Amino acid sequence: MSLFIGLMSGTSMDGVDAALARIDADGVATLGAAFLAFPPALRAELMALQAAGSNEVEREALAANGLARVYADCVALLLEQSGQHCDAICAVAVHGQTIRHRPELGFTRQTNNPALLAELCGINVIADFRSRDVAAGGQGAPLVPAFHHALFSHPAQTRVVANIGGIANISILPGAGAYAGAGAGAGAGSAVRGFDTGPGNALLDGWIQRHLGREYDQDGAWGATGQLVPALLESLLREPYFALPAPKSTGRDLFHMNWLEQQLSACPAAASASPADIQHTLTALTAHTLAQAIRSDADGASASAVYVCGGGAYNALLMQQLAAELGPQTSVQSTAALGVAPNHVEALAFAWLGQRYTARLAGNLPAVTGARGERILGALYPA
Repeated sequence: MSLFIGLMSGTSMDGVDAALARIDADGVATLGAAFLAFPPALRAELMALQAAGSNEVEREALAANGLARVYADCVALLLEQSGQHCDAICAVAVHGQTIRHRPELGFTRQTNNPALLAELCGINVIADFRSRDVAAGGQGAPLVPAFHHALFSHPAQTRVVANIGGIANISILPGAGAYAGAGAGAGAGSAVRGFDTGPGNALLDGWIQRHLGREYDQDGAWGATGQLVPALLESLLREPYFALPAPKSTGRDLFHMNWLEQQLSACPAAASASPADIQHTLTALTAHTLAQAIRSDADGASASAVYVCGGGAYNALLMQQLAAELGPQTSVQSTAALGVAPNHVEALAFAWLGQRYTARLAGNLPAVTGARGERILGALYPA
């Protein structure tokens, strides 16, 4: 039995999701999950490191140490809850915290101290999954479509998995019969497609933090009290990123609060809108850009089912808007309908990527990332 732990801390920067997975010839089974919120000071520093600042090298190194300790605490919690010992785990596969993503300049930076994590956990650690794909000319993101294909594809149905974290991305999964081997990773072939569609929760979280002091808009309840500002939505949709062809990926390097402030300043209609109206419109932006991508790149008529994971799956307003955008011919549900909790999917994906590394199998899909070919992703830090 091969047991792997996946750790994911994404662009929402709320904390660490951990998943314990059994990965074998029968597929991927979730044996346990845990979550630890970031200490406020660490979260604030990780957020500050998203932009240029003074003494960045030392500050990042210290933040990486703090992050590794939170990762280790989350691993310990997961092992305790699941009744497993560290000796039973093949490896901890950890994403790290993205603080820069500039594949057009040839780099992506996920801060982390995997050597410290291995020391604290006493378990092999596999880290740095994105940089090899970037070195091969790829975007380094999204990496989840290969996993989505392995876990969620269906032989008779085109499915789309929409992952809505701080940034949103889609995986387009034609019927599994198009492939040789349903469990294939990179071998799944060129028919699987996927890319970052634009902002997911990042702007929503930033806006509600600014106006209500809350970390996120629970159930989309605040946004639901507002009204759509059509002129603002039209203005936001003029962002050139949305029109770029895939492969493409993005992050807080583009979609940050300064970007939003510039957009609001440039749109006269925003001046008379309430903060709740802005929140409602930002939710519509996420839903519209996701739906637009699904319609244009997944052939919306044949994509009969969309499954949502990530924090956005818990935003009722966002789910309603996405369903309305796609129309009644497309079912919109969370991945819970497929037996996997929405907040567990990305951590499971990195556990799966850790197993791919251990088996010396490629983890990327060149058709998704634009890399020159399949690559084994990750670097090992032995216990």
